[in-house]
Amino acid sequence: MLEKFEVGSGAGASKSLASRIAIEGSLHPDFQPVAAVFEKQLQNQRGGGSVCVYHRGQCVVDLWGGYRDLDGTPWTYDTLAPSFSTTKGVTSTLLHMMVDRQLVDYDAPVAEYWPEFAQAGKSEITVRQVLSHQSGLYHIRHMIDHALRMCDWQHMIEAIEKTEPIHPPGARTGYHGLTYGFIIGEILQRVTGEDFPTLVRKELAEPLGLDGLYVGAPEVALPRAAELIWPDFANTLRENNLPALPEWLENAAAELSALLGRGFGALGIKLDLASIAHALAPRGIADFDFSAHETLRAPIPAGNGLFTARSLARMYAALAAGGELDGVRLLSKETLVRATERQIEAKGRAVLPFDMVWRLGYHGVATSRGFPRHAFGHFGFGGSGAWADPTLDLSVAMTVNCGMGTPLGDIRIVRIGGAALACA
Repeated sequence: MLEKFEVGSGAGASKSLASRIAIEGSLHPDFQPVAAVFEKQLQNQRGGGSVCVYHRGQCVVDLWGGYRDLDGTPWTYDTLAPSFSTTKGVTSTLLHMMVDRQLVDYDAPVAEYWPEFAQAGKSEITVRQVLSHQSGLYHIRHMIDHALRMCDWQHMIEAIEKTEPIHPPGARTGYHGLTYGFIIGEILQRVTGEDFPTLVRKELAEPLGLDGLYVGAPEVALPRAAELIWPDFANTLRENNLPALPEWLENAAAELSALLGRGFGALGIKLDLASIAHALAPRGIADFDFSAHETLRAPIPAGNGLFTARSLARMYAALAAGGELDGVRLLSKETLVRATERQIEAKGRAVLPFDMVWRLGYHGVATSRGFPRHAFGHFGFGGSGAWADPTLDLSVAMTVNCGMGTPLGDIRIVRIGGAALACA
């Protein structure tokens, strides 16, 4: 049974904390430790967030708190958060649904569904190579002249069509940080005849009764959107050096990689700094506002989802339960197994210098209690994330509006996941 959550009523909160920050929602008594972790996190950040956990098909944690903007507006039940690469998990789920309907084959060339994609030596790139980040098409910095182009779907599609892979497909695993969603999204649009925001609504949000799952948000949802709040050090970089950083990084990549390589090499990590700039820093990215309404209205299926934790957790709950929740089937068990099998990593590695334990569009899951072997999902820059563990029939989701995300030392979702695992 879910109980209404009150700050200070057994979740480890002090009276002084209760007077400073409001946390609302409900949770099952067995999952109090999740609330305690979330509560402690909120007192140490400037913004707000929400956490939701499903276990055995039931919502056992549904909490929110903190502030949705710098003016101190409280985070409410229906606040939506820009969630960066957490969006890739939603995009991937849609693709697997079309595989289930035999509209897409993982091992077919992308050009079978999108003929223009075959240009510039891409005719043999398969859907599987894109899903496992091995297509060599992560180098968005070489494709477009400004980050604002990401708000123009047709421009992005034409740019990808004309682009040669930066290395032979299959030769390296290189995280397609921004291009992933346009490639998978265009395949989906070609085989269904629907635009991407409509697919999210018709295939996921409406069948599962979700209150906040948008990629290309409608005007009516925008007043619910939280403002992104960056840490002070990030704002300092943004105001001073960040606009020039990608160019400097790209130009100095070889020297820096050699300088840092010895230390990271001892840890088994090989740095390729140039690939980071190519994949994650299109020109103008320093001034590109991911929380601006004009950005949120445009579908960027690798990076601008607008979500509640409640909606993400419910979508992943269906996957954790074998593809079906409350009579709504997203995937067959057979397709789900194929979608979440660990992929063979290419011999080379670019962009992210560590093993992400890639499935098809999902990655492995890190928690403060280790790495659950069968868990899969996607975390995002900024600190959000969502995942499922079919072994425990467990799903966990977190949305926030302040932070830098796990690769940069922000491990809130890692700790939330660990607490949820312990309770489950």
